[in-house]
Amino acid sequence: MEEKIGDYIQRIEIDSLWSGQKHIVWDLHRKVNILSGVNGVGKSTILNKVILKLLEAMKENCPVKPDVKLTYYPEDATTVRFDVIRSFDRPLIHGNLLEKLADTRVATELDWQLYQLQRRFLDYQVNVGNRMIAMLTSGDPEAKEKAQQAAQARVQFQDMVDELFSETGKKIVRTSNEIQMEQFGEVLSPYKLSSGEKQMLAILLTVLVEDRQPYVLFMDEPEVSLHIEWQQKLISLIRQLNPNVQIILTTHSPAVIMNGWMDAVTEVTDITQ
Repeated sequence: MEEKIGDYIQRIEIDSLWSGQKHIVWDLHRKVNILSGVNGVGKSTILNKVILKLLEAMKENCPVKPDVKLTYYPEDATTVRFDVIRSFDRPLIHGNLLEKLADTRVATELDWQLYQLQRRFLDYQVNVGNRMIAMLTSGDPEAKEKAQQAAQARVQFQDMVDELFSETGKKIVRTSNEIQMEQFGEVLSPYKLSSGEKQMLAILLTVLVEDRQPYVLFMDEPEVSLHIEWQQKLISLIRQLNPNVQIILTTHSPAVIMNGWMDAVTEVTDITQ
């Protein structure tokens, strides 16, 4: 079957989540979906099963497990673009990978995410640059304005990071093709940032490199390591950077939903049958 990429996920159905005793049916919003519940109720399990299902769908000749059914928009779509944010800044334990990355100071899972995002950021810049050249050479009288719009997201991302990190005097180095920070005249790699700073940078950079395309962003307890003010701003910042993203996240933090997202909250007990 030819793959057709959808814009977002409309419904998640999971059979036999807990030893055949419970089933999940979750109808999703187009924009933001927040799964809440007490510890041990299965929030992360639900998220991980959906992510695994999408990963299976991406692999050729991979048998799809029947316990998870996803309905996309449009309904004839077979998958969606997606990204996953892992919030815990745990030590990276893959020995061969650590040896390969010894000179980069990549030591934790968040470091590894940022290392991969650096590569995606370079590709993103090339793609935007090529698109701008095509616009400017097209003869379109509105080409200059369109080219400026194509470059707007990167500047918006840089402005967001500068504002978030302003209390510590850190700013994005805007002349660099890679993500680097400057603090009081010293250039810092992203791996030298605090866990909270690395986490916020990874989230916003992930959103940026999707280039405002429709896709699904999964986050499991993104409030970990984030200051309460950053928790409050998180969803709004993501949607400003890409209005076409669908957010699916789990959380224990009231701050994450304070700025207008109460209606996006679903309790696990409400979707359990």
